[in-house]
Amino acid sequence: MSLLNVGTRALLANQAALSTTGHNIANAKTEGYSRQSVVQRQVEGQNTGNGYIGNGVQVVTVERQSSALLTRQSTAAQSVATADTTRATRLYQMEDAFPSGSAGLGAAVNDLMSAFSDATSVPNDLTARSVALARADELASRFRTTSNRLDDLAGGTRQEIATGVGAVNKLTAQIATLNDEIIRAKGSGQTPNDLLDQRDKLIGDLNGYVQTTQVAADDGSTNVFLGSQPLVLAGTATPLTTKTDDPAGIKLTIVRGGATTTLDENAIGGGSITGLLKFNNTDLANGRNLLGRMAVTVAALVNGQHQVGLDMNGNAGTALFNAPSVDNVYDGTGQRSTALSIVLKDPSVLRATGYQVQINASGTGGTLVRTADGSTAAFSVVSGKLQFAGGATTLDGLAFNVGTPAPAANSILTAKPFESAAGALKTAISNPRQLAVGSPIEPKLGSANAGTLAVSAITATPDLALPTAALTLTFTRGTAPAPDTYSYTGASGTVTAPYKTGEPIVIDGRSITLKGTPATGDTVTIQPASAAYRGTSSGNAAALAGLSTAAAFDGATLADGYSGVIAGIGLQVQSAQYAAQVSTSIASNLASDKSSISGVNLDEEASNLLMYQQSYQASAKMIQISQNIFDSLIQSVGR
Repeated sequence: MSLLNVGTRALLANQAALSTTGHNIANAKTEGYSRQSVVQRQVEGQNTGNGYIGNGVQVVTVERQSSALLTRQSTAAQSVATADTTRATRLYQMEDAFPSGSAGLGAAVNDLMSAFSDATSVPNDLTARSVALARADELASRFRTTSNRLDDLAGGTRQEIATGVGAVNKLTAQIATLNDEIIRAKGSGQTPNDLLDQRDKLIGDLNGYVQTTQVAADDGSTNVFLGSQPLVLAGTATPLTTKTDDPAGIKLTIVRGGATTTLDENAIGGGSITGLLKFNNTDLANGRNLLGRMAVTVAALVNGQHQVGLDMNGNAGTALFNAPSVDNVYDGTGQRSTALSIVLKDPSVLRATGYQVQINASGTGGTLVRTADGSTAAFSVVSGKLQFAGGATTLDGLAFNVGTPAPAANSILTAKPFESAAGALKTAISNPRQLAVGSPIEPKLGSANAGTLAVSAITATPDLALPTAALTLTFTRGTAPAPDTYSYTGASGTVTAPYKTGEPIVIDGRSITLKGTPATGDTVTIQPASAAYRGTSSGNAAALAGLSTAAAFDGATLADGYSGVIAGIGLQVQSAQYAAQVSTSIASNLASDKSSISGVNLDEEASNLLMYQQSYQASAKMIQISQNIFDSLIQSVGR
């Protein structure tokens, strides 16, 4: 009987090994499957007095070939790679919204400046004026088109985040269900390998959306945490939700025990949702700020110069573009707030950023934070205005005024001055006769001038107060080494300054450039433009064309500002692409390491299959021989 038992046990053990090997081969391409192997142990031998005689083999368990450490590392690395890749893909799409070349905003700005320049030679030509208005309308249209493309990106991102959150909740529910099944299965004393594979697969899929941490429990369940918040505890799943009314952008929230917790995407780590959140809340917001800042700056500079000129009817110019509003302030619930208002003061020093205004406990001051770089500026509330260091009432070209009701103590307000500027930009005039290309001021040389003074150029700047009064410059010839000088009488009294030929003289919004040498007593009067002069003057068109070289965007000129925008976004794309390449490489290496342990090698399994087949056949032969011996013994006893 001993030989029969040994053979039977061997047959069963090899049958289990064959079944397990077949299971491995069948699931070689099954995603998430971990190779399994039969663990065998010898049966304790029987003491016969002459030594122990073995009783064969028995199957202890079917073991799952898996490394918990490598599984966690691979899952986490893949999650980070997914986040980086998702963000890089979205940034590529945003980069497409800012085309270069003739289709870009930079070309449209240059075309408008060129049209103003063309109008200087034929100020009374309606065709030239119409071309300039058409260029202005095209520029505004390109701003709106770019803004709409960013809106489409934002809408698609919100929808994808919502879809991802739904998938997360479905996966956590399935993980919780598997936890219950595994707990029950482990009650038998054996490990349910296939259920564990399924759970690891679901956890891997979950980390494709958000990076989680897993904590194994003694009962066989795995608890899943998002940041410090539990998504799955044993057989209970907590749904994930989104908050779309947060001033800082879209946020993930978890409601547990009646308390709502808002999660910071920077603390989540990886997953496609994290990549989408970073794109929406940081990259897309930065793109909007760059575009909106450019729209506000272009509109303000052009409007300021256009409004001091004269149109074909002799009337003062009006705004060429509607002035985009920068007064966009939100409270902590994401609702528009009137507690603070923003006024544009200097368009040439604007920064492409939003602001967070933190009011202190007394309500008499606080801190203003630039959201683009996190830099701060302390302020005090003085006479209804935010006053910064040195008594300055403006910051980055903006004035922040206290509204009604005043900001509450310990409150936080979010300012987004440029978020909607580009989408609202339009031309404000359509009649070419209203294009204010004429200069509102006219130079007049003194009739008794004895020197060689001549007017090279004269323009009005936006600082000019209309209607303007005549201003006379009186020159004095200097004796070397003393320079020539000019003097004038203004609101602050008589002013004397050195004169240099070819150097602009700027006084209260009047800019005149003279050449030549004055004689003592020579005069030049800057007076309101006469009707005859207005008919031939194009000084304001020249001033408008000259805006192309005005410093406007962090030191860059108006004409070069768009190049800076493209360069900034391109740098973001390159950085995101590099991060995606690095994280993808790391994830690939860890996945390969994991596969080397848990993956199925078909050549190895085929070899095992032959080995176990031979063992099975040998076990069957052992039973056959045992049966023959037993039959012979019975026959002998029966005689």
